[in-house]
Amino acid sequence: MVNGVDVSALEEAIEAIDDDPAVGSFTFKAATEWTDALKAETVIDEFDQAGETIRTREFTLEGDEPEQILGERTAPNAVETLLGALGSCLTVGYAAHAAAMGIDLESLHVEMAGDVDLRGFLGIDDDDDVRPGYESIECTVAIDADADESQLRALRDRVESTSPLMDVITNEVPIATHLVLE
Repeated sequence: MVNGVDVSALEEAIEAIDDDPAVGSFTFKAATEWTDALKAETVIDEFDQAGETIRTREFTLEGDEPEQILGERTAPNAVETLLGALGSCLTVGYAAHAAAMGIDLESLHVEMAGDVDLRGFLGIDDDDDVRPGYESIECTVAIDADADESQLRALRDRVESTSPLMDVITNEVPIATHLVLE
């Protein structure tokens, strides 16, 4: 065990996916329902692995907006949840890759911040120059580990090149929406 990660099990999982790529094929799902005003509730309770549906624990994520954006601030908004998801993804990546590299972590803390200009979301930018989402995101990773600077830079590079959320955020991902009238 390194950083609470069973390295043998990690190596076995890597080998199984390398032998049969379908084992590493996942479809993650979520369903979001508008609840009231600017509030929403998302339920996550299953995913598909290699074409088979796996039912797991049910998780509920709530969303709302700050009062300054006409919400009640009962929960984080979607762009804050994205930052949290990115932080979680990076943290998991650091823990797993550090374990695989034999690096013991003493502590790991990730902070994210990003700027959003609501003129883009509201469609009130006269020049259409303002994005509706983040202009940029800054991530600060504070790490204490039994490794030198070059090993930690290699770890950072490995995490950044394999992070699913960094990939989704930095590369265009096709999204198809389907409108169903009820």
